[in-house]
Amino acid sequence: MSIKLTDEQLMIQSMVRDFARDVVAAEAMQRDKTKTFPADILQAMGELGLMGMMVPPEFGGSGADTVSYVLALSEIAYACASTAVVMSVQNSIVCESLLNFGTDEQKQRLLPPLARGQAIGAFALTEPNAGSDPVRQSAKAVRDGDHYVINGTKRFITSGKNADTVIVTAKTDDAARHKGISAFVVGKDNPGLIVGPEEDKMGLRASDTTDLIFEDCRVPAADRLGDEGAGFKISMQGLDGGRIGIAAQSIGVAQAALDAAVTYAKAREQFGQAISKFQGLRWMLADMVTQIEASRQLTFSAAAMKDRGENYSMQASMAKLFASEMVNRITATALQIHGGYGFTKEYPVERFYRDARVFTIYEGTSEIQRVVISNHLLNDKRVP
Repeated sequence: MSIKLTDEQLMIQSMVRDFARDVVAAEAMQRDKTKTFPADILQAMGELGLMGMMVPPEFGGSGADTVSYVLALSEIAYACASTAVVMSVQNSIVCESLLNFGTDEQKQRLLPPLARGQAIGAFALTEPNAGSDPVRQSAKAVRDGDHYVINGTKRFITSGKNADTVIVTAKTDDAARHKGISAFVVGKDNPGLIVGPEEDKMGLRASDTTDLIFEDCRVPAADRLGDEGAGFKISMQGLDGGRIGIAAQSIGVAQAALDAAVTYAKAREQFGQAISKFQGLRWMLADMVTQIEASRQLTFSAAAMKDRGENYSMQASMAKLFASEMVNRITATALQIHGGYGFTKEYPVERFYRDARVFTIYEGTSEIQRVVISNHLLNDKRVP
């Protein structure tokens, strides 16, 4: 079912589109080359209310709905996927986890600077030997009086180098499996938190990805997020929202690739006419726009269910699965339409193609999404 956007949602989309194309897109190609973190842009986004969109105004946020967030995030991704992934983690996983599970004191202290773009957040779940299976994580948090002592290594952490606030999961009870995982909030200046070297990635190069190493990192018990043993639940709920974010990013990058392909096809002449006149190419474009629109409607559906307070886990996984695989097809086709020029860094489709590749991998691979979807379909209550 298609949804009708409200005047407020359309206003947010228009405002973010103007900002993204005038400001965010301007140096996107250069940031990709130099791996420059978009700190100034993220601060400006905070001033526009984009870094804590679903955070209530009393905690410094915009109080927007999830559909508005999807519209805004897609526009930022259209301009720069590296900037969009930071926005997505900040909104979908960090701010929402604090909002849903934090104490009043934690919310009052941590959410306003995050929502205003004055601080950057990271979520540290993945480990060298625990990716799709978070129960295999080996990081441990041992209670010591009114503190926990955390030891372990987290891998592939978005904004790991630039984060001011990190939500980290660690085992507090080995025997309890997923119910023995807890979550903690750690500041970047906390002794024992060491930032590893940046990964040299294929895409999203202006967004830093690092290891976070915890060596006898003492965290006050007051900075535990939620109850002891609630870390797995916090992670899974955060990832549900995050998957809507990945779908929104996929739509933005795919739309940028389609628009670039249409522009190129109209301008490029071969055999005495614009290549847009050839039926084979026109059908490629028709398939591209159809797939993007299908992804958009799936994502709107999941977002609207979330806004209504319904269980949207299956819909979020379907949106993430379909949109992330779609954007890989769309960017590949857009590059193909550009011919040899698409293989050069002179045209942005080369960057779109590289940026899109990770979307089927992070925040749950396509294979994990299929596990989640099939479990819901078969009414299987076991933890995937």
